[in-house]
Amino acid sequence: MLKTDRIIIVEGKYDKIKLSSIIDAVIIETDGFGIFKDKQKQKLLRMLADKKGLVILTDSDSAGFTIRNFICGFVSKDKIINAYIPDIFGKEKRKDTPSKEGKLGVEGVSSEIIKSALEQAGVLCEENSSVNKRTVTKTDFYLDGLTGGSGSKEKRLALLKNLSLPERMTTNSLLDIINSFMTYDDYKQAISNIERIHSL
Repeated sequence: MLKTDRIIIVEGKYDKIKLSSIIDAVIIETDGFGIFKDKQKQKLLRMLADKKGLVILTDSDSAGFTIRNFICGFVSKDKIINAYIPDIFGKEKRKDTPSKEGKLGVEGVSSEIIKSALEQAGVLCEENSSVNKRTVTKTDFYLDGLTGGSGSKEKRLALLKNLSLPERMTTNSLLDIINSFMTYDDYKQAISNIERIHSL
């Protein structure tokens, strides 16, 4: 499996499922055109772009380019790498009919084509080049009172606010994001900060 430290942006959940089988990275969905009205997700993408940089991998149809161009409008250009899949005509297996333009999306093309698109964009490194480091785990969340106890939700919301992240973010997404731009020590410092604030 390949790896990148950059955040990969895709359109939907099936794209994310496909990418997750190919590359070790934080992958965020735009929910199609939902990104246009989702101010919290826009803020999240700007923040992640500043910290890690984004790779945009949308479909090669007009909708994909509209979404790509929208993101490029609110995220600094120097924080974005655009990766493109070629125009391949066909139909995704899960669909009854082809898309409006008849092109396969990210979910429908082969893993080799996606790897090639990402490699051409210059965003990949091999898994074995990563350094072993202490990551934040679900157990850490539990031990630090973010899950599984009374007041967990409130503490989790306080952490999200402290990190300028959307309050609707799931626990799994929070874990991915924390491990993408924070060290374990940074995370523990953030926990200490919210505990100090809430004990006053």
